[in-house]
Amino acid sequence: MQRPKNWLPGLLMVLPSIILVGIFVYYLIAQNIWTSLNVATRRVVVGGKFEERSIHEGGYRNYTELLGSADYQHALWNLLVLTVVFVVGTMIMGLLWSILLEKGVRGEGVFRSIYLFPMAVSFIAAGVVWRWLLSPAKGEGAAIGLNQLFVKLGLDGLQSSWWSADSRWNMAAMALPAIWQLSGYIMALFLAGFRGIGEDQREAARIDGASEWQVYRHVLFPQLSPIALSALIIVGHMSMKMFDLIYAIAGPNSYTASVPATLMWTQLFAQRDPVAAAVNATIILVIVAVVVVPYLWYTNRTERERG
Repeated sequence: MQRPKNWLPGLLMVLPSIILVGIFVYYLIAQNIWTSLNVATRRVVVGGKFEERSIHEGGYRNYTELLGSADYQHALWNLLVLTVVFVVGTMIMGLLWSILLEKGVRGEGVFRSIYLFPMAVSFIAAGVVWRWLLSPAKGEGAAIGLNQLFVKLGLDGLQSSWWSADSRWNMAAMALPAIWQLSGYIMALFLAGFRGIGEDQREAARIDGASEWQVYRHVLFPQLSPIALSALIIVGHMSMKMFDLIYAIAGPNSYTASVPATLMWTQLFAQRDPVAAAVNATIILVIVAVVVVPYLWYTNRTERERG
């Protein structure tokens, strides 16, 4: 058994962090789950008198009620469309830019800075600009942003209502600002992966008669799979929690562009329903955990096997 002097200093060093994480993460998660299971009532006026009416029965019924509501199903569908378009678009653009830069083009530092610059802009600030760019106003004299550009170019047919369109796929337009902002980060991850692969592997493949495409497909891309998985998890869980960008572009109470995160804001502040907001928050936590936990398990298993 180790003496206290061997482990006590280390424990005292990390104890404040353990306490803070325990209180502000795990305790608050537990409190949120407890709130989501509560019975909720609301005072209403019936016949000139106040009566208590139940709005949430408590327990698992709170979850079935929210999941079965049309508003929440609409928000989940919007989240699915946003996530798919955002993840696919970001991964493709990031990979494409990294391939172009890993060749060692002239002025690489300038291009790398240009691609990474959007990351320095907050989602709120970017959302204010993109709200103007994606304005749904159409026609000569009314259109602004991208629609105005299309009018000036004589491409009136390309005008769109963007995220406010009456379509099940309108959230694909909301993914455009997110793709613009995060593609540079994914590019940096892939570029670091490319630079970590020795030139001798490429030369050996070329000597064996492999074309440039075959070098990428059979030599480079397989070695980038851990980076691709990490990037996929990062942008995937970011899209599931996205709030500030949608808030800045569409506002907090937009039904058309609602996702679970913005709906939670409406439930808590506009509808004054903390139980429904807690249920929503717990569901978001579970959705993110479904994506992140398997990745963490896979990463830990891989590290143990290598060790």
